[in-house]
Amino acid sequence: MTVNLLERMPFSTLMGVELIEATPSLVRASLVVRPDLCTTGHHVHGGALMAFADAIGGVGAYLNLPEGSKGTTTIESKTNFLAAAAEGAILIGEATPVQVGRRISVWQTRIRLDNGREVALVTQTQLVL
Repeated sequence: MTVNLLERMPFSTLMGVELIEATPSLVRASLVVRPDLCTTGHHVHGGALMAFADAIGGVGAYLNLPEGSKGTTTIESKTNFLAAAAEGAILIGEATPVQVGRRISVWQTRIRLDNGREVALVTQTQLVL
């Protein structure tokens, strides 16, 4: 099922997002910090971190859609940048639901380096379509 979800998210596939685990209560994914995802100083661009988190939270929201729903879309997102991630680093993202309702779900995504160091904390709200 995780491969089918990625096929529906071409931008995330282009970025290199790889799903590790995808359940209604936890979505884990990885992303290698490639040169084309970096800004000056060879560190991951903040927009890449935000897009990575958006993809992970979006998968979680999708897996929690009520029957008959068409999909989900992000209506709000907030990112706290906590540390830099250098080119070549492997990022691990974990999204968990804060609240899942019939019309809106709120997700929190923690992005860490593979050594456990926190890189970003993202909270996003997803609207059920």
